[in-house]
Parts: sequence; C-alpha cells; structure tokens
Amino acid sequence: MTRNYELVLMLDAEATDEAREAIVGDVKTRIEGGGDLDLADNWGIRKMAYEIDQRNEADYRYFRFKGENPLLEDLNHNLKISEGVLRHRIFKVDPESPTTAPPTSDRPHSVGSERSDDGDGRGFERSRRDD
Repeated sequence: MTRNYELVLMLDAEATDEAREAIVGDVKTRIEGGGDLDLADNWGIRKMAYEIDQRNEADYRYFRFKGENPLLEDLNHNLKISEGVLRHRIFKVDPESPTTAPPTSDRPHSVGSERSDDGDGRGFERSRRDD
C-alpha cells in the first residue's frame, strides 16, 4: 500500500559539497525508483542542539514522497551505512497535511531566558529574590 512519508537527513557539514550532493542524489534516485518524489528541499547548514560524532552543525535535507515498505527498508538500510549521514528519520504523514517548513535557526525566546509560563500561554517575568 502506497503511503506518504517525509525524510529528514542530517548530513555531516564538514564533508565536501560533492560528497553531500552524492548522498542526496542517491536518496532521490532510490525514492524515484521505488515511489514518487513530491518535494526535495535543502534546509541548509544549521547548529544542532547537541553534538553528534563530535560535530555541532549539520546540513539538513528534507524529502516528501510516496512509497511502499520495500522502499523504506532500502532507504533506512542505505542511510544507516552511508558515510556522511549523521542522522536520518522517516515519518509517515497524512496526505492532506501541509509540507513541513524548515525550522527557524534562532532559538525560541523562552529558551534560556527568565520567562516562564503560568498556564494561560502568555508567560510572565519571574521576580528575583534578594536574600
């Protein structure tokens, strides 16, 4: 049964452009050979939340496609053993769902700030205690 999927690749940003493009080309070829590629997008090099293989940046790539289980098994197997792939994830998606936009590269305002949420979604500033 053909289903809709999204694939997010995190490629080693320190690899050469040619090596990264070769991985992307291989993924596109595999998807087109076993399914229908709807969208391929380059989200660019972004800082990761934590290090993977002593790297703190990755080249993010996004694919939306239709396929069956043998295609997923083939992609999963080949991406696990590909040199230059830091992480990958395949998500099953609803065909009516919108295409995922790339995440913003800036941290949300609430991360690392003194803001908190009191449950109503507005947030408030914490007062500091002077002891």
